[in-house]
Amino acid sequence: MNEQDIEKGRKNAIISYITIFGVIIAYYLNNEDDKKSAFASFHIRQSLGLWLTFWALGYIIGNFDSWLVTSSFYLFFAVLFIYGFTNAMSRKAQEVPLVGKLYQKMFSNLGK
Repeated sequence: MNEQDIEKGRKNAIISYITIFGVIIAYYLNNEDDKKSAFASFHIRQSLGLWLTFWALGYIIGNFDSWLVTSSFYLFFAVLFIYGFTNAMSRKAQEVPLVGKLYQKMFSNLGK
């Protein structure tokens, strides 16, 4: 990724972290032929993985009757989302800790 690609895809990368609808919007904005950016695709894959994992595990965690379990779950994902969002803001293509590499593999065909 060069500086021009990062600057071109930065807006879509930031949008992707704002709700699941942001991922969908950023995906379609990034797939326009003249605006395709590897930087935006990277962050779209990261945020899509975070949102899907959050929903899947959130459904299970929500059944626990413990504020400690649910609070730590929400805090964990808040930290991951903030980490990804700040990387998109600061023009870095770093994977989110623990699961970022998995998301890049799972959604590798997204944005190519």
